[in-house]
Amino acid sequence: MNKFFNKRRKSNCIYVGNIPIGGDYPISVQSMTNTNTIDVEQTVNQINTLSLNGADIIRISIPNMDAAESFKKIRSNTKNIPLVADVHFDYRIALKVAEYGVDCIRINPGNIGNIRRIKMLVDCAKYYNIPIRIGVNSGSLEKELRDKYNKIVSAKVLFESVMRQVSIFDKLNFNYFKVSVKSSDVLTTIQAYKLIAKSIDQPLHIGVTEAGTTRIGITKSAIGIGSLLMMGIGDTIRVSLTANPVEEVKVAFDILRSLHLRYRGINFITCPTCARQEFDVINTTNNLEKKLQDVIKPINISIIGCVVNGLGEALRSDIGVVGGKENSSLYINGIRQANKIKNNNIVNYLEFIVRNKTNTYTK
Repeated sequence: MNKFFNKRRKSNCIYVGNIPIGGDYPISVQSMTNTNTIDVEQTVNQINTLSLNGADIIRISIPNMDAAESFKKIRSNTKNIPLVADVHFDYRIALKVAEYGVDCIRINPGNIGNIRRIKMLVDCAKYYNIPIRIGVNSGSLEKELRDKYNKIVSAKVLFESVMRQVSIFDKLNFNYFKVSVKSSDVLTTIQAYKLIAKSIDQPLHIGVTEAGTTRIGITKSAIGIGSLLMMGIGDTIRVSLTANPVEEVKVAFDILRSLHLRYRGINFITCPTCARQEFDVINTTNNLEKKLQDVIKPINISIIGCVVNGLGEALRSDIGVVGGKENSSLYINGIRQANKIKNNNIVNYLEFIVRNKTNTYTK
């Protein structure tokens, strides 16, 4: 464990499909489709795209029985991708998707129903040997709790909601589950997870719910998820954005990479630009990032517009560019190369080098 981190919280291990969650296994990355589940082709395409971009686990909303029937077709076209069914209100939907091969069922104790229905769901999970995720959100708490606390949602309220469901699972002798306890408020989320982390041994799925549009959502998620991971809390994560879900996966890996927990794809080290820049750093890096988005091998590339910080970053990077007038210096593995790069050809030149270095070639 990184010396700046608390020791990772010890948790039981469960499996969602072939992905282990908890114990000492790597932090897994999740996302969720935003297609109409009844549109099988579109949903399958998005699942495959998310998987190609690194999502370990993908959740699908199953709002009704028609969607459950569509899931049967979706499952047959995504056999090797771990899928979670997001089920609310009608427990019969959960029973149906379990029959059709779902890898995990996510329920919300605020709306799934009475103990009889929960027992039927638990018995089904036991029969198919699949885990359940207890997912508590600040926006969908039980009416009893909303009334009890006069609609005030605090970490204590979220914790109480989770522990009610955990108590039911204990009585039903079922411990093959994970827990999430999310708020749209970052500090409430952090405090709620701290409470639950000390009270149960099950793995925790962490994230900030309804985090917002891309800019604010990334900010909230980086603070909330990053803080919890540094406390040793969290076994699987989702960045919740009002955006293309592929962006959720990319940001999740950016967070994990920043904390030295998992590495995937290119880490661009670029300057914020100033009057010293010798070439257009912003357009150069944006174009290069777009061209190389298919590269999944971890690699550090520094692109600095002048010599002030350029040399130091280049010496520590796999590939480094140090801005110079008309031509810029190139470093590979910290060694300065004899040939310089013309500033108007940096993007193409670096793409060629990266693809050779990572054995990725476009058609």
